[in-house]
Amino acid sequence: QVQLVESGGGLVQAGGSLRLSCVTAGPFSRYAMGWFRQAPGKEREFVATINWSGSTSRCADSVKGRFTISRDNAKNTVYLQMNSLKPEDTAVYYCTATARGATIYMADYDYWGQGTQVTVSS
Repeated sequence: QVQLVESGGGLVQAGGSLRLSCVTAGPFSRYAMGWFRQAPGKEREFVATINWSGSTSRCADSVKGRFTISRDNAKNTVYLQMNSLKPEDTAVYYCTATARGATIYMADYDYWGQGTQVTVSS
């Protein structure tokens, strides 16, 4: 069993930055990790994923060049650094874990956090 707890969300002006953290209780280094987000009235969508070692990562086209995913296996933590934030980045951001390897597909993830709200004002 893996438990995930996100933090770091909040209110920021457009162009600003936030760093989300997700602390994991469980065999963290065995899992690939991901971030998804869900805006009001929209489906949950892929944001970023990283493999167990941190050697491979991928971001959605909508955030590429602005967001970076990373992990620290010694701290059982995965991060999402978000720069140049836009109002359209406003959403609840979810941390997730999978034993299948880094993947963009939501159905492949086994464990989910409760989410953290990110609001970007214009």
